[in-house]
Amino acid sequence: MKLTLAAAEAVIAAAKHYVAEQGYPPVCISILDEAAYPLAFARMDGTFLATIDIAYQKAKTAALFKANSDKVGANFLPGAPAYSLENSNGGLVGIGGGVALYDAEHCFVGAVGISGATIEQDLAIALFAANALSANR
Repeated sequence: MKLTLAAAEAVIAAAKHYVAEQGYPPVCISILDEAAYPLAFARMDGTFLATIDIAYQKAKTAALFKANSDKVGANFLPGAPAYSLENSNGGLVGIGGGVALYDAEHCFVGAVGISGATIEQDLAIALFAANALSANR
């Protein structure tokens, strides 16, 4: 099943709800399809401009590897199997906040990227939003 715009907007809504509920700072939310192309995006009021690209790059990292960006990023460290791979594909981001999206049948459908809060908060927001997608399918 493909990720629809309506589903992507639901992921964004879940992320925004979680940010407000937790009292986190405003974030950018980037949703990519299974081919790592942009499908939906939101920039909450007051978010730093730099987070636009970072949210996209986190989502792209998760989409290209079908894995969470922090898990992929562990391979980018000195001495790791893919040291400096973050310089490929127009730039990858290997910290928390990029999460692969799966449908109810556990098929990969895309990725969400969050940036603007702490790395831990970005990851929590992305995981919450991803779980909202799985719960609504």
